[in-house]
Amino acid sequence: MFYFLPFGLALILALIFTPLVKRVAEILKIVDLPNPRKIHQKPVALLGGWAVFSAFSLALIIFWALGFIADVKISSIYLLAILIAGAILMLGGFLDDRFNLLPWQQLIFPILAIFAVLISGVKITYITSPFGGILAFSPVLGAIMAFFWLLGMIYTTKFLDGLDGLVAGVTVIGSLIIFAVSLYWDVPSSGTSVLALILAGACFGFLFFNWHPAKIFLGESGSVFCGFMLGILAIISGSKIATALLILGVPILDVLWVIGRRLWQGKSPARADNKHLHFRLLDIGLSQRQAVLFLYALTAAFGLTSLFLSTSGKLMALAFLAIFMAVLAGGLVLVYKIKLNKRK
Repeated sequence: MFYFLPFGLALILALIFTPLVKRVAEILKIVDLPNPRKIHQKPVALLGGWAVFSAFSLALIIFWALGFIADVKISSIYLLAILIAGAILMLGGFLDDRFNLLPWQQLIFPILAIFAVLISGVKITYITSPFGGILAFSPVLGAIMAFFWLLGMIYTTKFLDGLDGLVAGVTVIGSLIIFAVSLYWDVPSSGTSVLALILAGACFGFLFFNWHPAKIFLGESGSVFCGFMLGILAIISGSKIATALLILGVPILDVLWVIGRRLWQGKSPARADNKHLHFRLLDIGLSQRQAVLFLYALTAAFGLTSLFLSTSGKLMALAFLAIFMAVLAGGLVLVYKIKLNKRK
């Protein structure tokens, strides 16, 4: 019963904060305008990440003050660093939504946010070996691995944010799976489980306004904050890196494919286009809601396998996911070409 409290509080706070943030964005004219590359037909408020972060932060502070988050695995220094890092991401997101920063300028804020948590001591200390036992890392190597892990997670959700409700919903699913995983190894009502539920509740509350047709978008701040927090949860929940890879396996492989294709074509990897998987689903005739629900289902299906598989089993699942993604991508391109030929 206790677990409903952090989820419910964060959800209610998001329901309160989101309309307020939406109004502020409209007053400041920080909106996403329609253009040929985008699929929405009218201006939509940005800055939604501020609503998620505000709900998340306030709920975190309340449960922290009540003694339900800081424990032997999550120190108060970690929590303070997470809040500081989130504030840095919010500032960078605001500036990008307002002034449309260049890619290298956008990168400054995720790097600063990651350094904030690394300084607090957050690092990948070990991973479970598929051959048994664990692989331990030195503090320096663990910090370097955590840096690239968090940066990769940030940019995964950043690039994923192309359809209404997609990133917020995937974050809800991912947070709940990490919560479920924490029940297997952690003590009841642990800081890890409470933190995961707070993130899930904040994103779920925001989803009421972000579901198609969206009244507000996450914006740069929200899209990077969701990936950052999923990455942090994967680390502090006992280096559940393979679990997080299964949860975000679909968008991670999609991002790698798109970046590889851009580099092959001599284009900037940061240059936006409509070749992501979610746009391909629209190309074959799915509606936004159908495409998002399909990607929710994939996220849940592969993420839930982490509850029942060993480390070696998770690696096999990741290999299967890679094959599945290759087949899916090829099939979508083929169906799209067939549809184009029929139109001709």
